[in-house]
Amino acid sequence: MINNQNLLDTQIVAVTVYTDRALVNRQGQISLMGTERELTVSNLPTTLDPESIRVSGKGSVGVKIQGVTTDRQYTTEPVADRIAQLTAQIDRLGADKRRIQSQIDTLKLQSNFIQGLREKTQESFSRSLARQQIGLEDTQNFLDFIGTKTTEYAVAGEDLRQQQQQIDKQLQSLRLQLEEVETPYSKESYEVTISVEPAGAGDFQLELSYVVARAHWTPLYDLRVQSTSKTIQLNYLAEIVQTTGEDWTNVSLILSTAKPGLGTLPPKLDPWYIDIPAPIMMRQRSIASKSADMMEISAAAPAPMMATMSAFERTEEPIYLAETVVAEVSQQGSVVTFQLGGGGNIPSDGNPHKVTIFNDNFPCQFEYIAMPRLVSFAYLQAKAKNRADGATLLPGKANIFRDDVFVGTSNLENTAPGQEFKLNLGIDEGLKIDRELSERQVDKTFLAGNRRITYAYRLSVTNLLNTLTHIQISDLIPHSRTEQIKVKILKISPQIQPGELGRLVWELDLPVNQKTEINYQFSIEHPEGVRVQGLDI
Repeated sequence: MINNQNLLDTQIVAVTVYTDRALVNRQGQISLMGTERELTVSNLPTTLDPESIRVSGKGSVGVKIQGVTTDRQYTTEPVADRIAQLTAQIDRLGADKRRIQSQIDTLKLQSNFIQGLREKTQESFSRSLARQQIGLEDTQNFLDFIGTKTTEYAVAGEDLRQQQQQIDKQLQSLRLQLEEVETPYSKESYEVTISVEPAGAGDFQLELSYVVARAHWTPLYDLRVQSTSKTIQLNYLAEIVQTTGEDWTNVSLILSTAKPGLGTLPPKLDPWYIDIPAPIMMRQRSIASKSADMMEISAAAPAPMMATMSAFERTEEPIYLAETVVAEVSQQGSVVTFQLGGGGNIPSDGNPHKVTIFNDNFPCQFEYIAMPRLVSFAYLQAKAKNRADGATLLPGKANIFRDDVFVGTSNLENTAPGQEFKLNLGIDEGLKIDRELSERQVDKTFLAGNRRITYAYRLSVTNLLNTLTHIQISDLIPHSRTEQIKVKILKISPQIQPGELGRLVWELDLPVNQKTEINYQFSIEHPEGVRVQGLDI
């Protein structure tokens, strides 16, 4: 009797990971007799979207793919073999633990014997040594023996106890697995059946792709700033997390910033109605109608990056995998794609797994930022420019190191090719900054019923570094929010043009081991009897 249904074994060969899902590509090889009518692929994860399944193929024989159906399967896994395997492992580890405990007990007896020998012979050795009945060399040899054995037993005992601790951890893990296996449950999966019509006998390679949920990737950076060479070593990483229900083992990984979940059609903009409150039943019907509209939009959106359902006749071609995981970057519009090549291993365990996209060095310039009104320290910044022919640096968490010392974490903003980016490197104590009130003068006479108070401030910056240093210093003068209070700038040295809301910004080059001073003076006039709020500066 001819078997018209064949169970096809497939393997995951490529995965495209998006920011909220993944596209999985499988391949399977089969030798067709020409009489097959269905090919079946089973044990697919329940996280897949049945509407996203696409099938194609190639081979040495023409094949027509007539249709694809998807069914849920419920099976109870046989657990007897697994229970026996786990039980045997637990028994072996238990025997190992008992053997180690016997060794620990023996070491304890030996150690107690050495300790007792030391205590019992200490007094007699002292007397014999005082009476010159034994020599110093014999005494030293005995002490060396006691010390060596004590240390030897202590080290051996600690090593055995660590082995016991490792066995205890393994036993705990195995017992949890055994408890889980002994709890019966029904395994749920998808089964895909492909209706085919082969033109004859020959080899055929089926290609199956589908979108799965519970997978995502995020950019991650290690940025190492070297002060002497003035370079930033950028390690561009991807952190991939997936709980799709199937492991990605030795697959070709592609990372994409596309957002397939948004579909290809813009949402429908409904009219903005206002009305008097409607009865509850009418509101429910309105909500149901809107939900139906959204379902209609979702159904109209095609699945992303899917091959059409087709098969064609051609000779078998070899498949070459990349020797190393090196990212090939491509960009179309705002979508960036990283082709990492083969060798990707991302298990479905929910843990973050890091893969390297690329490494690069960027020349940088250092500058200092200071706000003496708030803190008496200068903050160091490194400024660099992304290469014009480089990849877009996507927004992500960055671990920042300065001369191999961890500074902290920050967020790197989206940086296009040719665009500048800055890194904050924390406080640098090589610059000493002081801010003091050098003058406060209250006029004793009133001008047109107004009182005038004059303030003067002095900022001093000392460069204790061994190089000429550029710094940006920011300060403020009061900004009046009422016409009754008038602020007038009397002097600024070095001269600058005040910015909005009384902001003062100086760009200075500080000579080595020299102090630079900044002075500014302003006056405040207000009617007598009016209390000025906010002058506690």
